[in-house]
Amino acid sequence: MSVERNPQAFENAPINWVPAIVLLSTPLLAIVLVPWYLWTHGINPAVWVAFAFFMAWTGLSITAGYHRLWAHKAYDAHPAIKYFLLVGATLAVQSSAFDWCSGHRTHHRHVDDEYDDPYSSKRGFWFSHIDWMLHKYPSGQYDYKNIPDLKKDKILQIQHKYYGLWVVLSNLIIVGLAGLMTGDILGTFIIAGLLRMVLTHHFTFFINSLCHMFGTRPYTDTNTARDNPILAIFTWGEGYHNYHHYFQYDYRNGVKWWQYDPTKWLINILHKVGLAKDLKRVDDVTIKHAEVVMQFKRAQERISQVGDLSLDDRLTIFKEHISAEYDAFTQTVEEWHTLKAKSMELKRTEFANRLHEADEKLKEQFAQIEAKILSHSERIQHAYLHLKGKSAQ
Repeated sequence: MSVERNPQAFENAPINWVPAIVLLSTPLLAIVLVPWYLWTHGINPAVWVAFAFFMAWTGLSITAGYHRLWAHKAYDAHPAIKYFLLVGATLAVQSSAFDWCSGHRTHHRHVDDEYDDPYSSKRGFWFSHIDWMLHKYPSGQYDYKNIPDLKKDKILQIQHKYYGLWVVLSNLIIVGLAGLMTGDILGTFIIAGLLRMVLTHHFTFFINSLCHMFGTRPYTDTNTARDNPILAIFTWGEGYHNYHHYFQYDYRNGVKWWQYDPTKWLINILHKVGLAKDLKRVDDVTIKHAEVVMQFKRAQERISQVGDLSLDDRLTIFKEHISAEYDAFTQTVEEWHTLKAKSMELKRTEFANRLHEADEKLKEQFAQIEAKILSHSERIQHAYLHLKGKSAQ
């Protein structure tokens, strides 16, 4: 989808009344009702247990469901899991799966474009965080041509057609049942219903706004997406946004073992018990290659910013190290591409009973390439240490 590149269409966009009323009224109601409830009723532990459950259910239904399962097809799930996530995503009140996924795929295709990206960060924090939903901007009018796979799903069709009814019934019936279980229907609606919905809204919106403004870009600088470990805590692992925008079909966002990504952990658990399959992941060599390319970019930027390298011997040595390392890295990348081509050819030509033998041989060669790329990374870091006058030991 490409929209008319007319600034006036954005400046004079009409108000999108239903989302505007919901998104602006619910925070105001929460600001008034939550303190009032806590002051007059005290703290009911059962209500807060319900709050925690609904926060996890609706938050993970957006990240593991709308986002990684349906928008990116990063894995496949058992129908029971799909329905559970679809109900949770409906409870989150963030549009139907058709709207959410179509808009998100458009965002990835046109990221940062002021006219085509539905929530472009180039239009500022307010626009990318919430304003893109408050008005009928041209970039937010979807034709659903980019979700032909989802349009074949009968359940998603029904959810989209009767979305308003689904939202009302799910938030009344399911939250109401939880209220009966806690013994405090009013408190459950205010805390597990209203407060949870507002927090889930804005935690999700942080990905479109703050994660395109604050953080690091270890994998690519071709867009504004950032890795932000603090935001990952509030967004069920979605804060590693720079990685996601470069490797969008990976079911992981926090790709390192130590990165906080409960959505990834949930998908892994579902896979281990047979409720998820076809988990897509980028190989370690490709990931490390992207990181090293960015290291070289930062090194070249450092050199260009310094200017006259003759002013300091360490700068001259740094430039020489980076230049030599880049030549060696280029050779390693050529070897890697040759090996990938060889791998594809072997898998195409070898008989089935010899595929395992070929795979084992190639796995060892890929490991050697990975070791070389890691060495390039370490030597770049060593060059930085030398530039700063520190010992690498």
